[in-house]
Amino acid sequence: MIPSVLAQLDIQDPAEGDASCVAENGFCPGWIADNFDRYLGPLGEHVYLTVVSVVIGFAIALALALIAHRRRWLTGPIITGTGILYAIPSVAAFFLLQPITGLGNQTAIVALVSYTLLIIFRNITDGLRNVPAEIVDAARGQGLTDRQILRRVELPLAVPEILAGLRIAFSTTVGLATLAVFAGGGGLGSEILTDRFFRSNVVVAGGLAVLLAAAFDLVLLLVQRSVTTWQRAAPA
Repeated sequence: MIPSVLAQLDIQDPAEGDASCVAENGFCPGWIADNFDRYLGPLGEHVYLTVVSVVIGFAIALALALIAHRRRWLTGPIITGTGILYAIPSVAAFFLLQPITGLGNQTAIVALVSYTLLIIFRNITDGLRNVPAEIVDAARGQGLTDRQILRRVELPLAVPEILAGLRIAFSTTVGLATLAVFAGGGGLGSEILTDRFFRSNVVVAGGLAVLLAAAFDLVLLLVQRSVTTWQRAAPA
């Protein structure tokens, strides 16, 4: 009854409109609304892969940067090594690791961690070395040890550059994590690969990845503003 009435009034049935949109590979808001829950699981996997990879990468890069800060000659070799890891094509890295770590999150995380090291290491070392020498000398003149100067003076003043490196690392990792599907790691890339020829599916999965990167960037920007109030107060 209802379809026939709609036909007489030349009004399209919404369900038929969605079916027609899907058949024509268009952008289908109705289909997206009905199927949005299918993206929640992959989105959670994407968040997990990104956060775990960046946290591990930050811990490793921070340790390397602190060592290189005291032994400057190690900076070049560390940058070279992390640069080689960064230069490996991501898909190739996922496949090369599979014989060692197998399919799954472990392989994806190992590869993603390797791509964060160069970015975070360089920002930490630059931040530490951009601390004015006169401030370090003044702290030393007050009797602070090298460890105390690092903890109370150099690291706090290096926070803006450290957080800038983390923002880049998060954005990069969110993008690379879409390829983690090739390592069996899931994420939003699994949705894209499952139905990569359907425009609405690709737009939703890709759009969620972009929004996730923007969300991480916004959170870190707010953190940076909250912990570096001294930067805004300095001109006053």
